[in-house]
Amino acid sequence: MEHYTNINAMVQAADLTLPPPEKEPDRQYYFIKKLQQHIAQKEQEKGRKLTCNIKTFGCQMNARDSEKILGILQTIGYEETDSEQADLVLYNTCTVRENANLKVYGRLGQLKRYKSKNPDMLTILCGCMMQEPEVIERIKKSYRNVDIIFGTHNIFKLAELLAMRLFDQDAKRMIIDIWKDTTEIVEELPNSRKYSFKGGVNIMFGCNNFCSYCIVPYVRGRERSREPEDIIEEIKGMVADGVVEVMLLGQNVNSYGKTLEHPISFAQLLRQVEQIEGLERIRFMTSHPKDLSDELIEVMSQSDKICKHLHLPLQSGSSRLLKIMNRHYTKESYLELVDKIRAKNPDIALTTDIIVGFPGETEEDFADTMDVVEKVQYDSAFTFIYSKRTGTPAAAMEDQVPEEVVKERFDRLLERVQQIAAVHAGKDVGKVVEVLVEEQNGQDASLMTGRTSQNYVVHFPGETCLIGKIIPVKLIESKGFYYMGEQA
Repeated sequence: MEHYTNINAMVQAADLTLPPPEKEPDRQYYFIKKLQQHIAQKEQEKGRKLTCNIKTFGCQMNARDSEKILGILQTIGYEETDSEQADLVLYNTCTVRENANLKVYGRLGQLKRYKSKNPDMLTILCGCMMQEPEVIERIKKSYRNVDIIFGTHNIFKLAELLAMRLFDQDAKRMIIDIWKDTTEIVEELPNSRKYSFKGGVNIMFGCNNFCSYCIVPYVRGRERSREPEDIIEEIKGMVADGVVEVMLLGQNVNSYGKTLEHPISFAQLLRQVEQIEGLERIRFMTSHPKDLSDELIEVMSQSDKICKHLHLPLQSGSSRLLKIMNRHYTKESYLELVDKIRAKNPDIALTTDIIVGFPGETEEDFADTMDVVEKVQYDSAFTFIYSKRTGTPAAAMEDQVPEEVVKERFDRLLERVQQIAAVHAGKDVGKVVEVLVEEQNGQDASLMTGRTSQNYVVHFPGETCLIGKIIPVKLIESKGFYYMGEQA
């Protein structure tokens, strides 16, 4: 478990004979200590450790939030388990697409049955989906087995909310704490990384872009950046703990620093991160094309640590649709940006997001998207069918595209994207590349699995002692979306 400040000592220093402090994160340390005592007592009664299960839906921001949630629960005394019949089950939800909501509702029905067998089981919901008022109303009406609901802005309050549920006799059965927005950033809390050698670091929260199809600014709030010195301190602590690769996270990292009292650019932050001794790789996501600066392109080209991979969401190749989407770039300006990036970074792998079936999309609009795909030749692309999200401008737009037309276009796009990706995946056969070894292969225990700087997956024969190390691997064969290799 990662503690980039001495959090355990701060927790133990909390004085439970006094009322809880007002200041954060001291207030949360108080509740963590109080819960530690409660959980220890429960363990004695049950004769076993209490368990928790966290299910994460959605993006890497959510995955990072779940690491923080797990860190808090483990510090309290819970032990992680894969079983959803745990003493505490938490769903960290996503609402970018309707399908994500449906998955959560389906699982909540299953949890009802588990809870009927174990009335002491705690069920907690958090994340983006919980920021939607209609979702809260549906849960209150149909899923009364849920104990705690909170959103995206107050994850740091988990211990306090749990204490309310367990200790406050006046608390209602279901505790709901949803903040519409916040300027507060509380980061000095425990977190538990999935990997000991790499991890994500939030550099900013929220989004100011308001793309017409996107729910994120409404559920994640307005943009706010962390102070650079706090980010650097956190990364230094991670490196001291054995981390060699960090992923800098934000809804739009390219606009980092604009909300600070002393603004700095994302490129300037990267230069500071690069100086950290012992850190070997830097990744970041997500980048908005409208904010990707020449300064950033230059920093990437000069760096030995920044990985040769850039995720640059396109969404559509039609300038007409891009304007309606409120993306603030055109087909032409996007292609010019790609040319600039590749001129300075010829080895870079470019990946993207593309939406098919946005309201009013014509065959001509779709042809523009296919044209960009042909011109850019993406190494990989995440393709999505447009999902109407209540509360966004696009949801009220007329001229929704017929389902059968959308599916036919989606299949065409997916086929071409996969063909291009397969060609790209074969271009480095025979080369020796640096690979960060991440884990033992799930299908074949004799193989190790890792990633190149360009984010390609490589499987090769090796020992588990290599996990967490960056080693040279010769790429022997392309399998379309991954490589087979051997140690060089």
